[in-house]
Amino acid sequence: MATLIRSETATKLVTLEDVRAAAIRVQPSIVRTPTLLSRTLSQMTGATIYLKFENLQFTAAYKERGALNKLLQLDAAARERGVIAASAGNHAQGVAYHAARLGIPVTIVMPRHTPTVKVSQTESHGARIILHGEQVDDALAHAREIADEQALTIVHPFDDVDVIAGQGTVAIEMLEDVPAIDTFVVPIGGGGLISGCGTVAKAHAPPIEVIGVEAELYPSMYNRINGTALPCHGDTLAEGIAVKEPGSITSEIIASVVDDILLVSERSLEQAVALLLQIEKTVVEGAGAAGLAAMLAYPEKFAGKTVGVVLCGGNIDTRLLANVLLRDLARSGRLARLRIKLQDRPGALYNVARVFEAEQVNIIEVYHQRVFSTLPAKGLITDIECETRDQAHLERLMRALEAEGYEVVPVELA
Repeated sequence: MATLIRSETATKLVTLEDVRAAAIRVQPSIVRTPTLLSRTLSQMTGATIYLKFENLQFTAAYKERGALNKLLQLDAAARERGVIAASAGNHAQGVAYHAARLGIPVTIVMPRHTPTVKVSQTESHGARIILHGEQVDDALAHAREIADEQALTIVHPFDDVDVIAGQGTVAIEMLEDVPAIDTFVVPIGGGGLISGCGTVAKAHAPPIEVIGVEAELYPSMYNRINGTALPCHGDTLAEGIAVKEPGSITSEIIASVVDDILLVSERSLEQAVALLLQIEKTVVEGAGAAGLAAMLAYPEKFAGKTVGVVLCGGNIDTRLLANVLLRDLARSGRLARLRIKLQDRPGALYNVARVFEAEQVNIIEVYHQRVFSTLPAKGLITDIECETRDQAHLERLMRALEAEGYEVVPVELA
């Protein structure tokens, strides 16, 4: 954590009046998503948490706001030529959806590893898709080349004052619904959302605290603001905010309106995604869960505050979501794999199963290992996947197995 240096000139790049004008402009064509109190998450963190459900937009992300605000201000000639955007998915869908509504031809450049669900959803809006590069930055560079060649207007995912003003409408709605909010917690990728929300927050009387959140694997804005050189690479659950190079406009605004930037681990992101599904019954992608992840990782930072958390998107691959939920079950002790050393003789596995039955633990799968083992030829290792009620139940099972003379160790997750 670090205190950010203020820049008075940055607040003039986007003003509260710009955001209010954007709110009027986009209001007829976007969903006014709810801002709701989460009693359970509030109890868990010691803060009063209000969640802004931007995952309920038609394209399941806030990105529609900025994209639409930009598109509505294009002149007739620019609309006829068409637009191009680069995005890992949510901005792509927002641009494609609203461009199609307005009759504007649209091309989207997406990184090659973009989740299938985001590619297919973007295509469904009639966009021409080009897969290029490993990161959003690579896709954006390619989009600029195409824009120059074909005279298309770039709808930048974050570094554009019209896009930033559109994203700031999130904060306008939150404060209309819950005037008591004294802190915003907002994910940071390129910085468009937090720049818009921060502009609103600092124009408020009294000013509202603004906390940004980045994935530990991609601390690009943290580096830019604080002069650090932490590495930006790796496979993050929050691919929507996996940006290596933040915007120049957003960097200036963030230096003016953001009070702190927190970095969250992959484990915290996974926990937040799982909790939002289990507690709030809402599907949120990794980037969308970053705000809650920060509150879980740094509870002392938010204790006693009234916090507005932006759930900025819900486009997560279903297979990935299933994996996250299973890993959460494993970390909470409700799903476990135990490695048990046995003697290779009749009834050995049956005797182990009796202990599971006595402790009322459900066996899901059994893996026998005789060959690839450091044990003697007459020994074997058995991995048993099982389902328990909680961590305490799992620990009782392990004690019961040890009491019967078995060597048992849990197979831990990373």
